[in-house]
Amino acid sequence: CTPRQIEFARLNLEYTVMSKRKLKQLVDDNHVNGWDDPRMPTIKGLRRRGYTPASIREFCRLIGITKNDSSIEMGVLENCIREDLDANAERRMCVLKPLKVVITNYPEGETETLLGVNHPKDPDLGKREIPFGREIYIEQDDFMEVPAKKYFRLAPGKEVRLRFAYFITCTDVIKDAEGEIIEVHCTYDPQTKGGSAPDGRKVKGTIHWVSAEQGVPLEVRLYDRLFTEPNPEAGGDYTQCLNPESLSIIDKAIGEPALKDVVPETRFQFERLGYFCADIKDCNAGKPVFNRTVTLRDSWAKAAKKG
Repeated sequence: CTPRQIEFARLNLEYTVMSKRKLKQLVDDNHVNGWDDPRMPTIKGLRRRGYTPASIREFCRLIGITKNDSSIEMGVLENCIREDLDANAERRMCVLKPLKVVITNYPEGETETLLGVNHPKDPDLGKREIPFGREIYIEQDDFMEVPAKKYFRLAPGKEVRLRFAYFITCTDVIKDAEGEIIEVHCTYDPQTKGGSAPDGRKVKGTIHWVSAEQGVPLEVRLYDRLFTEPNPEAGGDYTQCLNPESLSIIDKAIGEPALKDVVPETRFQFERLGYFCADIKDCNAGKPVFNRTVTLRDSWAKAAKKG
């Protein structure tokens, strides 16, 4: 029988390059850390970043094949992994930039165990134990001494809800000699365990937290797009638009105890922060390493819309 020949164009993806020659140059010139660098559009790189086979197959299904050269938005690939991990990744709490909170009316030396659901939409994934005590860490961004308009997180005199825990109210701010905030003092309402008040009062802000005593030290690598321009090759030297913020390493993050003995390549949603994957190469029991797979929302599309 007569053979059938089908021709199709090469896949081009925005904010990266797909040419093997140019990818090799990125590796050889140490712009990235090898072919499995999570910023690389290679199978090894995507896997190490946390992309699942199902998300890549769904991406291929969505874009199909064409005979005409075209460039696919990176947001299409990112949305595929968001949908997959939103449905399948268990939730955990992690604080990237810790700020200590002391709950002054909580009994000293006591610790209690709270329960948190592993997935809000899948009860079959069960619950986990979360230790709570007098001292906790919250995100630095979740406290503002002089709150801006419509700021619903923690501030002097304001009440917020701690995820799975209690309502707390800020009563005092402790600063160092340079005037930097190093500690926040709060009181808690013991009647609000679980996140609701018996008198029916509402709070608009809910923030995540980690036990100061039992939190686990983590290294968190925040990966972003490798280039700042959608088409890096349009201007000639594509290396001139490498994104200097494509990797930020946070070595003083703190996670809840359930992250201590994590198996490499396990994926989680860190609540309010994004989706993360335990690194295949560098994760160890002493200090787990997590790579950010993708943010919860497409921040690049939002920035582009603002112009």
